[in-house]
Amino acid sequence: MKKLGLALLSALLLSACSSAKSATDAEYPKKNIEIVAPAAPGGGWDLTARSVQRILKDTKLVENNINVINKPGGGGEVGWNYLSKKDSHNLSVNSSLLLTNNLLGQSKLTHNDFTPLATLATEWLAIAVPVDSPYQDINALMDQIKKDPKSVKVGLGPGLGNNDHLSFVQAAGLKDINARDLNFLVYDGGGGDVVTALLGKHVDAITTSLSEVKDQHLAGKLKILVLSADERQEELEEVPTLQEEGIDMVFPHWRGIMGPPDMTEEEVKYWDEKLAAMAETEEWKELLANNDWEDFYQDSSTTKEFMAEQEKLYTELIDDSGLVK
Repeated sequence: MKKLGLALLSALLLSACSSAKSATDAEYPKKNIEIVAPAAPGGGWDLTARSVQRILKDTKLVENNINVINKPGGGGEVGWNYLSKKDSHNLSVNSSLLLTNNLLGQSKLTHNDFTPLATLATEWLAIAVPVDSPYQDINALMDQIKKDPKSVKVGLGPGLGNNDHLSFVQAAGLKDINARDLNFLVYDGGGGDVVTALLGKHVDAITTSLSEVKDQHLAGKLKILVLSADERQEELEEVPTLQEEGIDMVFPHWRGIMGPPDMTEEEVKYWDEKLAAMAETEEWKELLANNDWEDFYQDSSTTKEFMAEQEKLYTELIDDSGLVK
């Protein structure tokens, strides 16, 4: 009888603990949500953070108040370092710089120091030339680079090691061109300065985000040779993909969202549900269309695998480029 009583008491205690845990989990989020944009206002990271904030609130997917805070500096380093010391009510936008900053020795933080929540969208990359360039397709351009690398000046910005640079490195490598021979001219001002340099014929070609050159291409002021996308894009049906031109690669310029370390399974599940629902809203689809972004939603578990794959790719490309001695 005494053993039966102890067993009953133990069962009651376990049940009470389980109920208390469920009640605690159900309370998340318990306070305001903060989304870090690890850059100054304006630009892709800030737009992503504020768009997530607005759509989650406007669609009533999240009832708690959501604030965006800008933490610029260090190519995302300042914002991500800030997030690493916060709790699960703090999130941050991220991109491939989270990986490359570490691989280039510019940061000790890696994707493993955070909780992946989602990959949200991608912006495809473009290689463009002047409209009267002698290189009217990507293979003609690559053939000349292979023949005489220094004869072709390739503009990019704001620095080596970003997606604009590494996507070109990968494409060149697939044409048996040594990345260390490539003749890059770097423009600190980023995409705008790069396009200006091409229009002024200070460079022979540029590698940049599609949004930086789409309007100029449609206006006939420059020519996009190729896109890093997996298929041709609306309004640019005449522009082939790298794969169609025999260069077997797809290179997304992705942005995602992550939380601090050690988030619970229940907290991750909450954001899996909310962000998946957000990605299906008309508001989100309209945002993608208006910014020449493409849906690239992946949930937390798929994003974790994707990060590991991307880290492997970037390690190889940075090694090929000779950026790390």
